[in-house]
Amino acid sequence: MKKKIKSTFLAGIAGIIPIMLTAYILFFLIKMMDNLLKIIPAGFQPDELLPFHIPGLGIIITLILIFVIGLIIKSYIGNKLVVLGEWFVGKIPFVRGIYQALKQLVDAIFGDKSQSFKKVVLIEYPRRGMYALAFVTSETSGEAQDRTDQRCINLFIPTTPNPTSGFYIMAPEDDVKHMDMTVEEAFKLIISGGIVSPNKHTGNKSGL
Repeated sequence: MKKKIKSTFLAGIAGIIPIMLTAYILFFLIKMMDNLLKIIPAGFQPDELLPFHIPGLGIIITLILIFVIGLIIKSYIGNKLVVLGEWFVGKIPFVRGIYQALKQLVDAIFGDKSQSFKKVVLIEYPRRGMYALAFVTSETSGEAQDRTDQRCINLFIPTTPNPTSGFYIMAPEDDVKHMDMTVEEAFKLIISGGIVSPNKHTGNKSGL
């Protein structure tokens, strides 16, 4: 009886924790987006104009604002303003380096031709005999590649349980093992610390 009660209790925990955490994250995002409305002058606040509060209105307005900004940037005048702004930022020491690094990162992730985090590989890290999952971000180029004897690729090795932090390394392409698992399955495996394993895949390993 004791084992049955314990098993039922653990099943309840396993079922409710993902739901509670998902709800918490959603409420956190909604609240954060709603706080963005505070930049609007007090007289034009939605809560002042409407007779009731609408949860999540900040998300809707933020998405609309991002879309409108995108339309402006893609227009002829908007594109010229962006070029002018980047030229101005490029003249400011220190700020120039930060902006260019962030821009390259965003372009790599959200660009139309982005191939970042498209492949999952296995590499011996942090030493021989130990393996870690990594994501291919791009092929190594420039001086870093010129000073190596082998063809290298850029890898991001995420940490557990927070995959947004990790390590960037350049590894010889011959030293990595290409995996059949998807990026989503790899993230589940990493976040769970190996508890949630992906289904076994069959087929040939894909290369770069």
